[in-house]
Order: sequence, then structure tokens, then C-alpha cells
Amino acid sequence: MTASLDSPSQHNAVSTQDHGKTASSEDLSEKGVVANDEFAQGNVVSSKHHDPNWAGDGINTSRVDPAKTLRKMDLRLIPMLAALYLLSFLDRGNIGNAKIQGLQTDLKLTGSQYNLCATIFFFTYCAFEIPSNLLLKRFRPSIWLPSIMVAWGTVMTLMGLVKSYHGLLVARIFLGVAEAGLYPGVAYYLTMWYCTEELALRQGLFFSAASVAGAFSGLLAYAIAKMHGVGGLAGWQWIFILEGLLTVVVAVCAFFILHDFPDTAGFLSVEEKAWVVHRLKYQGSKRSGRNVAETEHFEWKYVVKALTDWQLYLSLLMYWGIVCPLYGISLFLPTIIKQLGYTSTTAQLLTIPIYCTAAVLAIIVCWSSDKAAKSGASRWPYIFFPMCAILVGFLMALAGSAHGGVPGVVYAGVFIATCGIYPAFPGNITWISNNLAGSYKRAAGMAFQIGLGNLGGAMASNFYRSVDEPKYLLGHGLEIGFVTLGLCACVALRLNYGRINAKRARSGEAEGLTDEQLADLGDKSPTFRYTL
Repeated sequence: MTASLDSPSQHNAVSTQDHGKTASSEDLSEKGVVANDEFAQGNVVSSKHHDPNWAGDGINTSRVDPAKTLRKMDLRLIPMLAALYLLSFLDRGNIGNAKIQGLQTDLKLTGSQYNLCATIFFFTYCAFEIPSNLLLKRFRPSIWLPSIMVAWGTVMTLMGLVKSYHGLLVARIFLGVAEAGLYPGVAYYLTMWYCTEELALRQGLFFSAASVAGAFSGLLAYAIAKMHGVGGLAGWQWIFILEGLLTVVVAVCAFFILHDFPDTAGFLSVEEKAWVVHRLKYQGSKRSGRNVAETEHFEWKYVVKALTDWQLYLSLLMYWGIVCPLYGISLFLPTIIKQLGYTSTTAQLLTIPIYCTAAVLAIIVCWSSDKAAKSGASRWPYIFFPMCAILVGFLMALAGSAHGGVPGVVYAGVFIATCGIYPAFPGNITWISNNLAGSYKRAAGMAFQIGLGNLGGAMASNFYRSVDEPKYLLGHGLEIGFVTLGLCACVALRLNYGRINAKRARSGEAEGLTDEQLADLGDKSPTFRYTL
């Protein structure tokens, strides 16, 4: 009997004879057979030993309950990952809250100096993302992710002690270095546990923490600002210090809570491990009628293939159409609201309903996207239509600002735009992760897109200049331009994926290639089908 790869609800015994293999020693390496037998019997292989070549073959998974197994994974993985990203987004964006609590005045920053401090973060953040993702598997997620978290928490705490523009600038540079591996690392980490049709909801749950961070940031900044004068420090300094210390505390806990890989997870039985690993190995080719295991070994050519893949560059344009508005909102929303005539305190509090609503919508849209993917429908509408909402929101903000005297319209526009940003972002990451095959190509490709894509944050941090306040017409206009570009890229990706899938279905090229050759081709294999 064979483990079905079409639906999690269909699960039977796994056999090496299925997928075009035999159980003979001629076809399987001695090491692989021994590893599988030892794992199945539980005699030699430790639960802490990760074997990237193990595919779960030879283990009966007929009694595995898919829903129960996924629920166990969700409860053990998602809350900790959400907490990590909440703190990451909180720490990188709290400079916006600190600004309206006196940071700019106390450090005597000009508008361009503040913008440079906000911008410089993204250059080091971009530069270190690919190396970080490649090191993630080597050093294990439970070691690497908490370690970089301790580093950025320490930097954030010390940022509360800076006395000058240059001190703040240097601190932001090192904050970018330390935080670089968190988001691409976690986004890639989820692909080690969940199949393509399950990823959007998990990306949405984890990313919705960013929405909560936005709301929590305003609320927390409002409360911490009341400490102004305590210990001779300003309220904005306490924002950096306390949020940085919280990050370090959570990071220490993460060392003991995070799990590394499905085959080393102590909360899964041997049968559950086999079920999880097996379907991950064969998911890319399951719709072609010939199942080929995904390659797991590292070679530099997979990094090169990722960096030269056409789909990454189209996806990058789409990513910019989402991330420029995202960072524009996170860095400047309190300032935008304050310039509408509200006090600093009210501006902080008015950000909360925006982010909370966006978090709920992100989860609903991502759940719907997964449901569509499981039924064989397309993912792209669940990115395209939220991006249309971003466009409508910024058009409203631009029109309201240009007219003047209608702060409610500007606020409503920013509200609608944010509610489009947060569902679109995890949808974009899920779509590209679905369509990159080969573990290390996916690691490099996702890091490349997120890293280079976050240069959009560097751009967005200069969209809302102090010389343009209170209307910020230039900032709103630039956001509209990037969203429009992203919408065009989204449509282009969908059309090209559909064309390539149709061509591969007709070609029959896979017949002359071995499974090893097909695995090495990754998503360029004739048996691989792109998620639309």
C-alpha cells in the first residue's frame, strides 16, 4: 500500500516499491536502507539525529491521523514562531513610535537624518539573508534562530542608550545584521514541516503576528512613554530598552522550545514522522503521475539556479508592491495620523484597530487560499485582490490628503490599504515557496526574494519626508506606483506558470530521465507542476 500524496486524509502504508523504486540494494544505497531500517525499529538512530536522505519509506503509516498530526505541529510550532516575528517586527518598527515620543528632538535629528536611520537597517538586513538561510540547516533552527534573536535584542536594548545621530545610525546597522535571518528563516523553516497546500494558513498565522505587533507597538509605546524621566531617561529610550530586554528573554526560552526537523521532533511518533517526511519529499511532482523525491543535499549550483530563475524576479516586483506599503505604514502610520491633527497619544491608539482588523483578515484569506489549493484551484486571486485593496486605500489617502480637511477619508484609506497588505504578504511568500523545488534552492530563493525585496523598506522609509507633511502626497503616490507594478507582475506570473504547466503536460520529456536526474532539475523538471 502507498501513502497518498494527493490528500492528507488519504494515508496508507509507505512502500519503497511505489514511486518507481525497488527495495533491492542495487537501487538504494546501503546507508539509506540501514538508516530507514534502524529508524523504523528504533534501535540505533537517535530522535535527535537528522537524516536528510530519509524519506519515511518502509514504515506503516496507515494509522496516522493527518488532522491530529497537523494540529500537534501547529500547537508546537506556530505560537513560538509568531512570538519571534512579533518581537522582530516590533523592534524594527518601534523607531516610528520613538520618533513621536521625542527621539528626533532629543537627538537633534533633521528629517533626512531620521530617514537615513530608518533606511540603513534594510541594507544590512538584505545583505545577510541568504547566508543566514543557508546556515539555518547547518546549525539547526533551534540554535540559529534564538541566537540571532539574542543578538538583535541586545542591540535594541543598547539603542536606548544612544546620545547622538551617529550612535543611532550604527545601532540600526547592527540591528539589520542581527535580524536578517529571522523572517526568511522562519518562512523557509515552515516549508520543512508543511506541504504546499497547507502553507498559506501557517504563513498567515505566523505573519499576522506582525499585525499584532503593529497594534501592540502603539499600545506598548503609549504605556512605556509614561516612564519619561524614570532613571533620568526619556520615554523613547525606555521603549527601546524594555522591548529589547523582552526580546532577549523570549530568545532564551526559544532555545528550549523550538523543534528542528520533523524526523527529530520528540512530540511525533515514528509513524507520524514518516508520514510528514514522505509527503514533503514527493509533493512537487505528485500531479504529474510520476513521483520523484526532492533533493536535500547542498551544492552551490542550487544557489546559482535560484539567483538566475526568472520567476524570482517577477515575484520580487510583486513583493515590492506589497512590502513598500507595508514598511511605509509600519514606519510612518503614527506620524501620518498625528499630522491629521491628533495628539501623539491618540495617534498611537488609533493604529490599534487597523492592525487588529488586518490580522483577522490575513488569517481568513490565507485559510481560503489553502482551501482553494487543496481543491486544485489557484492561489493567485488571494494575492491579487488584496493588492487591489492596497491600491484603493492609497488612492483614497492621496485624494483625501490633496483635498485637505477630511482626515477621516485619509484614515479610512490607510485602514483599507493595511487590510490588503497583511493578507497579500504571506500569500506572496507562500506562492513562491510552492514553486521553488529542491531544499537549498528554496532556501536561497526565498532569502533572495525577501532580502532584496526588503530594499523596498529602504525605499519606503524615504517616501514620507518631513518636507512633505502633513499631506505626504509624494509618499502616497509612490506607494500607488509600486502596487500597480506588483499587480502587473502577479498577472504575468500566473500566465507564465499556466503556460509552462500545459507545455510540460504535453511534452513527455520525463520518460528519458532517471529519478535522480529529475530530482536534480528541481522545479525545472518535466514532472514538476507550478502552483497557479
